Parts: sequence; structure tokens; C-alpha cells
Amino acid sequence: MTAITAKVCVIGDFAVGKTSTIERFVTNQFSEKYLTTVGVKIDTKEVLLAAMGVNLKLVIWDVAGTERFGALEFSYLRGAAGYILVADGTRSPTVRAALNLRDQAAERYGDLPFVFLMNKSDLRSSWDVDERKLSEVREVGQDVYETSAKTGEEVENAILRLAERIVRRELSA
Repeated sequence: MTAITAKVCVIGDFAVGKTSTIERFVTNQFSEKYLTTVGVKIDTKEVLLAAMGVNLKLVIWDVAGTERFGALEFSYLRGAAGYILVADGTRSPTVRAALNLRDQAAERYGDLPFVFLMNKSDLRSSWDVDERKLSEVREVGQDVYETSAKTGEEVENAILRLAERIVRRELSA
């Protein structure tokens, strides 16, 4: 079994559910309390990708919410093997912010593997992101996972998909 360690950053606008999503993935818990991330919060989780013969240790950097990177946020992304892009389905401007962050990350660090999470699927009736907007995001080659940190819906599937992409890239390098 091959062991790999990979840094993954979680990026997106303020209050889209980045910290809650990572808490759900790492500990399978959810808290209704809203805590603003200041700077960066780091967690780890090992995932076994048995079909690939890899044990992957994810070092997850939960970066404070922003709609545009500054020097500090760029420094957090340095050395990342991939990232998780999070938007809030109940606030459509967070989709544009996420796509802007994706463009900035690609410009600075190249074509890193990532997944796009449209969070808060448990509040689907309150979404102001319509299917047309999701189709536009998908048309530019993005996998969009409709996730809920609260219920856990699709969180693990999305992050495991990112893990597979990271491992494929690492093994082919």
C-alpha cells in the first residue's frame, strides 16, 4: 500500500459552510453554531483508496472566507495538491466569488485538481441558484456536487473524488 500526504485547501466566500463541511468530513459532526474562521484552520484525515492501492493523508487547510485572494490567502495555497471550492446555494453571489477564486488559483498555481461544492442542499427550497446557473458551471468542465454539511449529503463523495484526482496526479508525476 502506497502512503501519500497531500495538502488540500478549502476556499470560498464568507459563510458558505466551508468549516462545517470539513467538520462533517473529518468528524461526521455538524454544529448549528456559526464560528468565523480567522486565518486558517488545519485538520487531517486519512482515506483509504483501496482500488488505487493508496492510503492518502489529507492535510486540510480551511481558509477564511473571501471573494478575492490577497497575499495571505495566496500563501496558504502554496504547496497545495488540490482544493475544495465551496459556494452557498442560498446566495447566488457566492457562486461568482467561488469561480473568481478558482480563476485566481489557476492563474497563480496552475491546473490543480479541485471539486466544486454547492452547499446547503438541505435548504434547497431557499436556493437562489437555479439549474441554469449550475448548468453553466458544469459546461465549463466543473463537477458540481450538491452538498449539505448539515446532513452530510454528498460531502464524502465529493472529497473522495478530489482525493482520487490528487492521487492520479501524484502517481503520474
